[in-house]
Amino acid sequence: MKKHVLSISMGTLGLLVASTVPVTAAGWPDTPLGRAGMLVAIQEMEIMLLTHPSATRALEAWCALHHMADPPVIMARKVARTGPDIVPDRVRAELAVSATQPVRHRQVRLVCGPHVLSVADNWYVPDRLTAAMNAALEQTDVPFGRVVAALNFSRQRLEFTRLWSPWPGSGAVASGAMIVPPAEIVRQRAVLRDAHDQPFSEVVETYTNQMLDFPPPPEVAH
Repeated sequence: MKKHVLSISMGTLGLLVASTVPVTAAGWPDTPLGRAGMLVAIQEMEIMLLTHPSATRALEAWCALHHMADPPVIMARKVARTGPDIVPDRVRAELAVSATQPVRHRQVRLVCGPHVLSVADNWYVPDRLTAAMNAALEQTDVPFGRVVAALNFSRQRLEFTRLWSPWPGSGAVASGAMIVPPAEIVRQRAVLRDAHDQPFSEVVETYTNQMLDFPPPPEVAH
């Protein structure tokens, strides 16, 4: 399936991305109507992500809209490091820090109820955060956006890429077949800037097939 790129291409990240296993997305039928309906859902998801400076708030709104958990609260689950934590030169340049200035890396899975909605990598400059923020990022699983909310930050998007589209599909399918999306659906990369326009974090967020793990509308389901 050809990727649909909405802005610049990602290139080689060199990231350890914890992916999810491809699953059937909550009974979406593999029919032209089903695939068109799922494409609309992906487009709505992209609009929600593009209109929120905080991915945490966007995911909570998405989770609430589709009744994916009660309460629809986003929790972060830290991913343990498995090797040297090297800061890419690109990140240092985009955060305007020197080769020796400390930059920390935090990778989490953002979950709503049983659903792993995204995997997020944050590189951040601890000197540009408060002591309380640094402690929370080091010692807790609170989502990054919630920890730094007091900075009144904005998001400078560097990339927004659709990694997969359900449309038009692969042709004839068996009767009763369901759409099985790949593990990764959308990826975005951005620099977060505080109220004084100083960059303090670069984030790469990969949104999973579990973003679509809710029942299709009735007109699509049958």
